[in-house]
This record gives sequence, structure tokens and C-alpha cells, in this order.
Amino acid sequence: MKTYIKQKLTFEQFLEECPESGLYELVDGEIVEVRATRNHDDVANFLLFGFNDEIRRQNLNYVVNNTAVFKTITANGIEQGRKPDVSVIDKDRWRSNRSAYSALEEPIQLAIEVTSTNWEDDYIDKLDEYQRLGITEYWIVDYLAIGLREYLGNPKVPAVFVFILDAEGKYQRTQFRGSERIVSQTFPKLALTAEQILTA
Repeated sequence: MKTYIKQKLTFEQFLEECPESGLYELVDGEIVEVRATRNHDDVANFLLFGFNDEIRRQNLNYVVNNTAVFKTITANGIEQGRKPDVSVIDKDRWRSNRSAYSALEEPIQLAIEVTSTNWEDDYIDKLDEYQRLGITEYWIVDYLAIGLREYLGNPKVPAVFVFILDAEGKYQRTQFRGSERIVSQTFPKLALTAEQILTA
């Protein structure tokens, strides 16, 4: 009896083979559809529109979207294709090749993941991959309080976690709850509370 092992896709193969309709990531060499509830989308869209407003108000050199895919590498050297719920990207980098599709191989400024049933990806895998890639700022928005108890406490309470790269390239985590104002390196004048985001 022969055993066939399915060949794992590279990031470039993922970009070629990825279906045009729907949202997908490359995870462990396989194309995985990313689906979200309306509540999840409401939270992500609240941030996307809020960031767009902030970029215009402060005349910042960023673009924000929810379609960008970029290549990360796991600790084991496996190429992944990640699509954050919200991406903030340096405008010059984004526009350097405007005829290209939305895939990037360089670190972006800010990636946001809104937790869902695959919350371990956000708290463990993506946290490591985004740090490894050098994404300056990473948020986990756990509006369902389904993540790790070591992060959320006992009982678990919804929270926004902001991770900022330090001088050694390691993420430093800050937690925000309730009426606490989010402190962002990317948007220092942002006037949003955790509660406004978590209940969007």
C-alpha cells in the first residue's frame, strides 16, 4: 500500500492558488478559509474606520485595510500567509508597487487580530510570527474573553492587548479594559477606550 504525502504550499504557491472570492490564510502549508461572525466584523470595522479617520485627521503616512496578506515564518522555518483583521501599513511601502496584489513580505506598522474560535493562533502562533517578522505593533482584541487565563484573569474579562516591539525585538504587552484609553505607538493621539472597541 502506498502512502501519499500532500506537498505543503510555499507562500508564492499560496498566492497563485488562493481562491479569488473569500478570505484565506496559508497555515502549515495549506490554504485555510478565514470566516468571521458579524460581531467579529463589527469590532474589526470599528477599528478600520476609526484608524482611517485618525490618519486623515493627523495627516499620517499610513494606509489601513483588511485585505493585506503577508508572509511570516514560524520558529520551524515554515512559511505562513497571514491576513490580519486590520492592517496599518506605511503608505510609501504599500504604494511602492501599486500593480502588485496585496501580498507583502516586509513588516507592516500595526496588525490587529480580533479573537474567534481559533484564538490560539492569535495568542501563540501569530504573536510569535509577527514578533519574528518585526511588526512594530500588534493588538489582540479579545471581545469574547476566550483567550488564555494568564492574560485575561480569573474570571476572564474582555480586554485589548497591545504589544510593542522593544529595542531587542521582543514584544512588551500592555492590557486595556473598560474605560481605559488605548495607548498606541502608531496612533499616539488616538482617543479610544477598550470598552468602545470591545462593544463595537
